[in-house]
Amino acid sequence: MNDSTGPRSALQRSLPVVGEPRPERADARRNRLRVLEAAERLFTERGVKNVSLDAIAAEAGVGKGTVFRRFGDRAGLAVALLDEREQELQAKIISGPPPLGPGAPPDVRVLAFLDAYLDLLDRHVALFMDSENASDGARYRIGSYHLWHRHLSHLIEAARPELDADYTAHVLLAPLAADLHNALREQGYDLTRMKAGLQEVAAVLVQKNG
Repeated sequence: MNDSTGPRSALQRSLPVVGEPRPERADARRNRLRVLEAAERLFTERGVKNVSLDAIAAEAGVGKGTVFRRFGDRAGLAVALLDEREQELQAKIISGPPPLGPGAPPDVRVLAFLDAYLDLLDRHVALFMDSENASDGARYRIGSYHLWHRHLSHLIEAARPELDADYTAHVLLAPLAADLHNALREQGYDLTRMKAGLQEVAAVLVQKNG
């Protein structure tokens, strides 16, 4: 049975399929990445709401029409940037080096994921807040939350089979809500403090005693 929604190899993704977009041209991908990198720099320096498409296009060295045709508006570009960075994290989890990728003990991989996700969240907290707060409960409906939850569930089940892995994964993801992270940052919590606290909680939950 052909499950078109399941994972496909890189070779399969490179072949055009009826009803699916054609593979991205190399020059188009280069331009897209230039725009996303420019947007990331400007969003970080000035804040998402203070950056125009004109400024992003100038920073990337492309025409405003190129940015508009590809992303539509600033919101569309922000979503694309967040998606790109989340896909990079997913790739590291699937095939990157341990401990984030395969090859490390499951409890160690849990700690590595939380550390990497906090880095990503801290860099793009404004984008995460827009995504997670688009409507009531939006955070728990978006695909990336389900992906991270599934990843943690599998690791927790392997590390501590006696636990309710499904619920424990939700517990570990709860402190990673963007609005909480932003509020703590505004209260003066630095990233090192937040990482240390979350690592301590996670270690208690997923590492076996003795």
